[in-house]
Amino acid sequence: MKNPWRFFLIVEALLLLYALWQVFNSPPLFMLLLFGILCLYFASRGKKQGRRTNFRLVVGCLAVFISLLNNPAVWLMLVFGVLFIGLKGVELTGIDPTKNAFWKKKQMVMVETEAPGLHPDKRQRQNLFGNERIGNQVFEWDDININMISGDTIIDLGNTILPKRDNIIMLRKGFGRTRILVPLGIGIALEHGGFIGNVTFVGEQTPLRSERITVYSEDYDTSERRIKILSSTLVGDIEVIRV
Repeated sequence: MKNPWRFFLIVEALLLLYALWQVFNSPPLFMLLLFGILCLYFASRGKKQGRRTNFRLVVGCLAVFISLLNNPAVWLMLVFGVLFIGLKGVELTGIDPTKNAFWKKKQMVMVETEAPGLHPDKRQRQNLFGNERIGNQVFEWDDININMISGDTIIDLGNTILPKRDNIIMLRKGFGRTRILVPLGIGIALEHGGFIGNVTFVGEQTPLRSERITVYSEDYDTSERRIKILSSTLVGDIEVIRV
């Protein structure tokens, strides 16, 4: 499914229907939930009754809480939500939990290359909305040009080999966060303009307010492989991180 959040909402809605079905088919849970809801209702109606209202509120919350905890479908909703949001967060941050695993200590990654030739014509459709990650797997390098209205972008250059020349990444975005992971030994130049946002370049953060900034890494002039990042964002942060 192209939209993972739509898939998440559909699964959670189905689990919610399953939870309601279990409640209605279990008289003790249904009576406990109904009792808790009634207590909360009377507590909300009697705001000026002092301790009695607080007692009803506490009893109502406990009754609803216990009835939900005894419903297996509610636990399924929580487990699925935690797993989905956790995995989505790992994807957006670009962190690989297995990076230092023992089975990867002697791993060799081969990148297939071809002899230089004529540049073929290309036509590629771009998504204007949504998150995008480039470099999740090994890929052959080609200059990157991204145009988006809204969404987060992660570009990982650790899974490719840059040619010995000036390589270009061009980004034009309306709203969203951008993170670019650059391996050691590659010179970096960043030209970024933004209306509201922060620029984090190799550990140094600079806030922008309708400004444009141009920064270079210390090894830019001496590196054989260099990357030049040209970007503009209406609202959003951009991070260039050494890995």
